[in-house]
Formats: sequence, C-alpha cells, structure tokens
Amino acid sequence: MSELEKKRIATAETLSEALPYMKEFNGNTFVIKFGGNAMGDAEMTQSFSQNIVLMKQVGINPIVVHGGGPQIGNMLKKLDIETNFVDGLRVTDKTTVEIVEMVLCGKINKEIVQSINNAGGTAVGISGKDSKLINAKRLTKKNYETDSSIEKILDLGYVGEPNSINPYILNIFEKSDIIPVIAPIGIGDDGQTYNINADTVAGAIASAIKATKLIILTDVKGVLDEKGILIEEIDINFARDLMSRNIFSEGMIPKIETCVSALNSGTEAVHILDGRIKNAMILEVFTEKGIGTKMVP
Repeated sequence: MSELEKKRIATAETLSEALPYMKEFNGNTFVIKFGGNAMGDAEMTQSFSQNIVLMKQVGINPIVVHGGGPQIGNMLKKLDIETNFVDGLRVTDKTTVEIVEMVLCGKINKEIVQSINNAGGTAVGISGKDSKLINAKRLTKKNYETDSSIEKILDLGYVGEPNSINPYILNIFEKSDIIPVIAPIGIGDDGQTYNINADTVAGAIASAIKATKLIILTDVKGVLDEKGILIEEIDINFARDLMSRNIFSEGMIPKIETCVSALNSGTEAVHILDGRIKNAMILEVFTEKGIGTKMVP
C-alpha cells in the first residue's frame, strides 16, 4: 500500500470517528480563546480559521476571543515607549492604553476576521465595548504572574476584569451565519477603557451564556502533572488538589481558575490544548482520545 493510500484511509477513518461528535454538538455553543505564539504564525492562524469554519459548517456556534500580549509589546517597542515596573506590572499612561486598544481591536482583531473569512466563514470583529458586551472594573486580583504579557504592560488602573457580560449581541449572532471575534477590551461604569486577560474574558462569556465548551489554546500541551506528563482528563477537585501542591506554573494558575469558574457556572467541559498543533481543535473535539486536557465538573 502506498503512502498516499495510507493517508486517504487515515483521513476516512478520522471522518468516521468525527461524525458522532458532529451530531452530538450540533446546535451547541463553543467559546474559543485564541492566543499565544500560534496567533503570530500565518500557517497556524490559517489552520485555526479552517477549524472554526468547519465547526460553523457542522452546526456548532463558535465564539472567538483573542489575546495579543506579544504584539502589544512589539508595538510599544517600535514606538519607543518606556515604562517602569511595579510588582511585575508596567506603569503606563493613558496613551499606552489607547495603543493597546488600537492593536487589539484594530490590527489583531481584523487579521483574525480576515483569516476566517478567507477560509470560507463570515466573521465580524467586535470588542467588549460593542453593544455593552463587557462591563469591566479595575482588576483587584494581582498576586500571581501571567504568561499573557498584557498585565505586565499596563498600569493597574487600566487592567480590568469582567464585572458583567451582556450577551445580547452574541444571541443575535448565534441565529445567523456570523462568527464573532472578540477583542478583550471592556468599559467601566466610569467610562474608562480596561484591557482584560483574554482567558478571563473567554471564561466570563462561557459562564454567562452557559456554553457547552470552553476551549483555551495555549503554548503547552495542556495540564501537566509534577513529572511534566500530560493529564488527559481532570475534574475540579483534582485541579484544586494540584493547585494546593503547587504543581501548576504561574501562567497556568489563572487559566485553571478561569476553567473552574466556567464549569461551576454551567459550562459542560473545558479543554486546554496546544494551539501550535495543526488542526488542534478538530483533533481534541472530534476524536475519542483528543490531544490536550479535558476538564469536567
């Protein structure tokens, strides 16, 4: 048997394995956080976009939330904006916050929208400011480091967390062919713009709409044990036990907390997986074994 024939057979087997999952999740909503190094790679962004369009085609309602820490850092460097650090957080001014919003809502958001549209979808870019989607407040939790880079760039006064989610516009999109792509910017009651960790935004939206799945694409295989071995499935109690034993890296802690919050709010399952792997979401959601970590209540 030739390599081409083997590849065709493997493709057919994967499609057959995926069919029951496609039927099961038809009509369900998935919230997907797209970030990390994969977001800056054209080939990985294309793979991600094709996966999103496939989900929409089989009846799943995907909602994309994206990050952009590395890109923001690069822009600040290009503009030669110098800031000082306080407790690991970069002290900035209002000008820097405006640049952050410009990069997230402009360049990054529209690049992802265009990529999804190029893959055959109908994507629309919005931020938490649109239709009062994300009401934000000043971030009060700051006792850990994060791997998103964004909190390291902004003064605490401009780093926020979701106070409430208004899903009105998402409900409209759900009844259409539109795929929303959300930049993690919120607005406070005082009219202040806040930048919010993309994992946190994705979890808050999943909680608010009781999404079937929350999928977090990151730069690691998933949740690892103390030996660095991938844990394929984990529940809330096991996750809390690992946290108490300081198993998780500081960057993983906020992700786990976001996952636990979403599960406690009605999300059926959370998946943490490596977004640098081509077709990662399809392999995770539509195959029996998956490739990352699945977290359940």
